[in-house]
Amino acid sequence: MDSVKVQTMYGYARVSSISQNEDRQLIALREAGVPEENIYVDKMSGKNFDRPAYKRLMDELCQGAVLYIKSIDRLGRSYSDIGEQWRIITKEKKADVCVIDMPVLDTRREKNLLGTFISDIILALLSYCSDNELSLIHQRQREGIEAARAKGVRLGRPPKPLPENFHEVCKEWAMGKLSTAVAAKKCGIPESTFRYKAKAYRMQSR
Repeated sequence: MDSVKVQTMYGYARVSSISQNEDRQLIALREAGVPEENIYVDKMSGKNFDRPAYKRLMDELCQGAVLYIKSIDRLGRSYSDIGEQWRIITKEKKADVCVIDMPVLDTRREKNLLGTFISDIILALLSYCSDNELSLIHQRQREGIEAARAKGVRLGRPPKPLPENFHEVCKEWAMGKLSTAVAAKKCGIPESTFRYKAKAYRMQSR
């Protein structure tokens, strides 16, 4: 009996980038009893479910299996998408889901109508909060960029310095002595870059 139970336990962990560490999630999944070979990990954004490990996990999930995740936002970030995946797992796959950080989100509990109703409400609330948090992060980023620009702060990588001979070559180009291709080659930069820089230089010189 115990071997059957272990075989039906799966775990899913996700971090948003390769530089982030998933150890905390893995520890929680192991402590829950999920076998190492049944733990799937993705290192990518949760904006959608087009993730390699998650797809393999969904192929393995079947009736009677239990999927463990540490927190609801590890499953995804979008309210509508999380709800749809929850439906697929519990209704189509007929598997259970256990959110370790939120014991009430354990579909093995209260298999009656009331238990399902309460679980669905809490899931909807948490998913909404997760989705709303991401929107707030993007809003703060936009506001921060706008505030920085208002203060005259230059964003992005600093522009590369102009070649030492740029001003001399630009004058010859402006006088028609050099074609754009020749001028760009003399400066050692692409034609499109020379053209852009030369036009900006002429505007400043007026």
